[in-house]
Amino acid sequence: MMALKSFVLITAIFSVVTSISHASDPSPLQDFCVAINDTMAHVLVNGKFCKNPEHVTAEDFFSSSLNMPGNTSNQVGFAVTGVNGNNFSGLNTLGISFVRFDYAPYGLDPPHINP
Repeated sequence: MMALKSFVLITAIFSVVTSISHASDPSPLQDFCVAINDTMAHVLVNGKFCKNPEHVTAEDFFSSSLNMPGNTSNQVGFAVTGVNGNNFSGLNTLGISFVRFDYAPYGLDPPHINP
């Protein structure tokens, strides 16, 4: 009987402790923070300075690097063009990236890993 009481007590304590200990990253989806290299900007988010929201334009959310085909004249006939917050300032803090895949005729996607 004593063992059952101890088990119930330990289970109850464990349930309470694990229910209040909830760790997670904050949601990366906020309105926006267009990254700039201006150290006079007063808001630092995600390791980058944010452009003043009053000066943000539609051009900050446009990348011309994905509209041109990649060079597929290689051994496997495959090219990848990617954009993320480091080379497309409008994606900063949104937690997303874009990738364009280009294949030559009979091109292959070689085995790889995605870190």
